[in-house]
Amino acid sequence: MMNEWKNNTTYYSLFAAALIFTGAVLFSAKAIMVKLAYRFEIDSVSLLALRMLFALPFFLLIAFFNNRNSNKSDKPISNKDWFLIFLMGSAGYYLASLFDFIGLQYITASLERLVLFMYPTLVVLINALFFKKKIKKIHLIALLLTYIGIGLAFWQENMFGRNEDLVLGASMIFISALTYAIYLVGSGEILPRVGTVRFTSYAMTVSALMILIHHAITNGLDLFGFDIGVYKLAILMATFATVIPSFLVSEGIRIIGSNKAAIIGSIGPISTIILANIFLDEQFGSLQIIGTMLVIVGVLLISLNKDGK
Repeated sequence: MMNEWKNNTTYYSLFAAALIFTGAVLFSAKAIMVKLAYRFEIDSVSLLALRMLFALPFFLLIAFFNNRNSNKSDKPISNKDWFLIFLMGSAGYYLASLFDFIGLQYITASLERLVLFMYPTLVVLINALFFKKKIKKIHLIALLLTYIGIGLAFWQENMFGRNEDLVLGASMIFISALTYAIYLVGSGEILPRVGTVRFTSYAMTVSALMILIHHAITNGLDLFGFDIGVYKLAILMATFATVIPSFLVSEGIRIIGSNKAAIIGSIGPISTIILANIFLDEQFGSLQIIGTMLVIVGVLLISLNKDGK
């Protein structure tokens, strides 16, 4: 029965689209949960440490069962790849998450998602600067649209006058997007050798350990004196905004490819805007709506101009 259903291309593709859509919405909810948690007067490092502490067991279990069920033909991980896993786990999840959580202390969830969503443009620029990959004309148009969109959204946010740390917050989120882009560029080399599940589970484990070490140095690993609401939100972030969507999106991409997934995943910024309006009562002006559309179009132009299904 299951095989017959999988053989029906239309239904199977719709199933994959639903996985990616759900994953994108769940990922977008992370910023909302972070902003809600900050109402309990918790610092960014402690909140991030709690998120990763609750997510860590899931990724350890995934790594364990993956190794247990792996084929004998799977190649052992070389010392070089272990080093790259450590490096990518540090850049892609530790630093990116850290700067993201810090930035959310100063800007709205809506603007955070918009700035973070520009990471594909940064991938193009990194590849051009360090790997001499030619920037195509369509990429230049995409970059122009994306950064004009960010500028419009930033301008309206400044007009609202919600806080005086707007530049600081946006800068932190930009660094988050940059470190995540570095992770994507670097992981492109190692993924074919190590495999998606192994790489993701190991990189996330490295990230969690790095964050917990960071918290131990700066906060003495004191994670048990916060309001009960903080722990509820941290558990929700770990499960519904970290572990579950990462595998939903990965499975969806496996079925229909990254290009189609990019189109569906563009719901992320829109979802954040809607959720931020409902749960945080955030304003979102006409310039920000135009800016969001420009960013989405720019990112899609880059994402779809790649080899894929």
